[in-house]
Amino acid sequence: MNFYLVIALFVLAGVLILKGVRIVPQAENWIVERFGQYRVTLQAGLNLINPFFSRVVKKIDIREQLIDMPSQSIITADNATVNVNGVVFFKIMDPYKAFYGIDHLEFGIQSLAQTSLRAIMGKLTLDESLSKRDKINSELLAILDDATDAWGTKITRVELQDIDPPADIKDAMASQMKAERNKRAQILEAEGQKQSAIEKAEGMKRSAILKAEGEKEAAELEAEARERLAQAEAKALEMVAESLKVVKGDPMMYLLGQEYIKKMGDLAGSPNSKFVVLPSDLQQTIRGIFEKK
Repeated sequence: MNFYLVIALFVLAGVLILKGVRIVPQAENWIVERFGQYRVTLQAGLNLINPFFSRVVKKIDIREQLIDMPSQSIITADNATVNVNGVVFFKIMDPYKAFYGIDHLEFGIQSLAQTSLRAIMGKLTLDESLSKRDKINSELLAILDDATDAWGTKITRVELQDIDPPADIKDAMASQMKAERNKRAQILEAEGQKQSAIEKAEGMKRSAILKAEGEKEAAELEAEARERLAQAEAKALEMVAESLKVVKGDPMMYLLGQEYIKKMGDLAGSPNSKFVVLPSDLQQTIRGIFEKK
């Protein structure tokens, strides 16, 4: 009899341990009720509860979670209909509020997100809806985060996935985009031609300036050379005059004779000359160069 009693006690102790000891995973919180009332929230790790009157009524995941917003039709401010879908990321911060504050938390967030998105995009035109996606995400995040605070939930991120306008609007947008691209291409081509013409004109201008500067420099060099030649000739004449003073010769006659002899040499060297007739007074002419009359 005592043997069976011991076994019964061991079995009862085992049942009490199994029902009273709760090991909660790291990413969860458990809601415990006693006699139908909230008793405690079990944190991650080993926990003990009353095995007879307490029970776990909800296991809540406290990790960041994702809710998909199904595609819905929205009419913009300029009466264009677009199909929009997206995702909402949230995290439960207070398991008590998340369980007792609302029934079907995820469905509530999804419904609130869809209605709020319709209200936001209904104030925007189609072009604004397509170009201001970040602004829409920010406004929707602020609305959801404020509304779900009473549910112990934090909205961490909202992202619109697709904003799909009707086919006729897509075709019109494609035509407009093509026209804009052609316009930009024509503008770029015109700008290129304009720049090319400017550069060509600048090149011609620079070339003309360089040519003029070169001609000016050449003229200056030529004038300088002529001046130096004249100075050399003057010096030579001065030296000749000094030399002729010794023999009492006439410098003018010397110069004329020198030019006379040079021209006779040019005449003799001409390819058209068959023979050269020298004047009979050539010796007298040469002698007159060094003699003063």
